[in-house]
Amino acid sequence: MPTSVTMPALGESVTEGTVTQWLKNVGDTVEVDEPLLEVSTDKVDTEIPSPVAGVLTKILVDEDETVEIGAEIAVIGGEGESEGGDGGSTAKDAQPEPEPEPAPEPARAEEPEPAPEPSPEPAPAAPASSDGPTTSVTMPALGESVTEGTVTQWLKSEGDTVEVDEPLLEVSTDKVDTEIPSPVAGVLTKIIAAEDETVEIGAEIALIGAEGSAPAPSAPAEPAQPEPEPARQEPARAQEPEPAPAPSARQSAADDVPSVDIETLSGTGQASGTDTVTEAYVTPLVRKLAAEHRVDLSRVKGTGVGGRIRKQDVLKAAEEQKAAARTAAPASGATQRKAASDAASLRGRTEKLSRLRQSIADRMVESLNTAAEITQVVEVDVTKIARLREQTGEDFAKREGIELDFFPFFALAAVEALKSHPRINAVIDNESHEVTYHAVENLGVSVDTERGLLVPVVKDAGGHDLGSLARMITKLTEKAHTGLLGPDDLSGGTFTIADTGGVGALFGTPIINTPQVAILGTGAVVKRPVVVEDEAMGGEVIAVRSMVYLSLAHDHRLIDNADAGRFLQDVKARLEEGDFERDLGL
Repeated sequence: MPTSVTMPALGESVTEGTVTQWLKNVGDTVEVDEPLLEVSTDKVDTEIPSPVAGVLTKILVDEDETVEIGAEIAVIGGEGESEGGDGGSTAKDAQPEPEPEPAPEPARAEEPEPAPEPSPEPAPAAPASSDGPTTSVTMPALGESVTEGTVTQWLKSEGDTVEVDEPLLEVSTDKVDTEIPSPVAGVLTKIIAAEDETVEIGAEIALIGAEGSAPAPSAPAEPAQPEPEPARQEPARAQEPEPAPAPSARQSAADDVPSVDIETLSGTGQASGTDTVTEAYVTPLVRKLAAEHRVDLSRVKGTGVGGRIRKQDVLKAAEEQKAAARTAAPASGATQRKAASDAASLRGRTEKLSRLRQSIADRMVESLNTAAEITQVVEVDVTKIARLREQTGEDFAKREGIELDFFPFFALAAVEALKSHPRINAVIDNESHEVTYHAVENLGVSVDTERGLLVPVVKDAGGHDLGSLARMITKLTEKAHTGLLGPDDLSGGTFTIADTGGVGALFGTPIINTPQVAILGTGAVVKRPVVVEDEAMGGEVIAVRSMVYLSLAHDHRLIDNADAGRFLQDVKARLEEGDFERDLGL
């Protein structure tokens, strides 16, 4: 029965989406939750998964076409259906139909009947596997709300003897990886679900027979071919699909295939809402694992069936990255050279602005046309924080799994100051002329990606300590760079902080992310000589200190210069005090 695929809801206030790329073609078989296409909105790019398993019979919306939420974009039919509906669903049934047509020839109709009689003689093991007791192995329940699992690796092959509770295979879900044990002792006679195949909870994945049973697929395959050729050509073809998908054949084929370049394999060039990542379809767990370890999936060669990327491949790539990071020199110069090279490739070209760039342009112009923006700058001595980083940076990295940068200190100081300055943590409704002073600090973090500027939001940032806040910022930054941000990650911000110093700028004048009323820009931390008070030296002395500029752009409709100045002075005092020992476990 055909199933309609519609443009889903893609976030608050999003009314339409643009199809950027179809990942499947008409006639392709799709699994449940397998990505069908990529969609772009003014807030986020994302993949649209298939709601059912079947065949993509019709594509209703072309690439680069924009449609409203809820509009029909494709049709998925049942297994074996082709474009146009039921016409192609009888592809397999068309072969058995010719058998009744030559009914006038009784000799051919009778030949198949005596044929099975000699077949049991050369293959006595076949009845043992089919007639003997067999136990079905099904995909077990794997946790609350988990509806399917992906077979990542078979630990046993067909014909292997297994014991009760001996691990049969490894299964991956979007929440956990686990081993599935054998429910009985016996022989693994048939593997039904191949590696990297996703099946629903309760679906049959293997058969276990009694001791001495032979693998089920191998018995019928050989006797079917030596029988009388003219009468059995068509029936033989009808039986061949059963042994063809047998996992043993797939596994041997996969062993013979060398590692495949995923970019060549997928043919899509895009994945998960980013045009910088090229990958074949991978499980949600592998995507999550890659994001956690900051692994670029386009650079990973999969060892799974058909070159698919598996969990082991990501972990291996992560270890290789760590080893390279320990021995490699700082890559900032190389990164800048690559960015310069990419920019140089644009010379002489004319191209349409991406939807993300159009959205950025519209929002920035709207902000400048709406808010009465003005910027204040203060200079902050962060020498104490620099010393803390030197003392505790290594232990912090081991404990939290991330480097201890200056940015989390700036973020924490800003969030703490927002609690005392509700005017800074507010939004203005231009239509009703109402101001909402938020009771929670949702911190937007400006992230520079190859596709453009994104602002993911740390929800309830005021409830996090330094380590937790640093982890959240790192996680969202990685998701922004790997295209894994969802609509919820980009909504709900009440105040924004932008790392202007990330590209070496001393300070900037950032544009407010309306309807918010303020944004904090953090400049580069540099060492320079400054005049400081030193009682031991008897007064003022010149010393080398770590200094940074903080700039606050604010909406003068609500925030006066004095309000902005008091907020900046509280942030400055918190940073110069440098009292973060408790947050660092000291």
